[in-house]
Amino acid sequence: MRTSLNVPDDVLAAFDETWQAEGLDSRSRAIREAMREYVESHARLEAAEGEVTAVLAYDYEHDAVVRDLHAVQHEFGEVITATNHVHRGHWCMETAFCEGPAERVRGLVYRLRDFDSVARVKVMVLSADRE
Repeated sequence: MRTSLNVPDDVLAAFDETWQAEGLDSRSRAIREAMREYVESHARLEAAEGEVTAVLAYDYEHDAVVRDLHAVQHEFGEVITATNHVHRGHWCMETAFCEGPAERVRGLVYRLRDFDSVARVKVMVLSADRE
């Protein structure tokens, strides 16, 4: 299947440089692999059940979204046990340490990813109740 994407020039240039440095034979192959990794990461997050302990790391454009992010943190305050915030110019990086029901932690991840001004959200589930 053919598809088209709108990708900023700098992101595409970095992507092309990366797949070529890895010796892949085409951009299409690199995109397929990136998509598989994304799907696998989503599946791992969806598979978590019961109580989980997790760390979320995300970066965002401070002025564009900081008030909304604070509102989200309050909305999910029962699962966020601590946060750490670092300024990098007009961009910031934050970590949220979470503990609670997997579905609430997932909900937090999806809310963070819903903002255009949040560039990335990385999730590391450290433990989960699995019966």
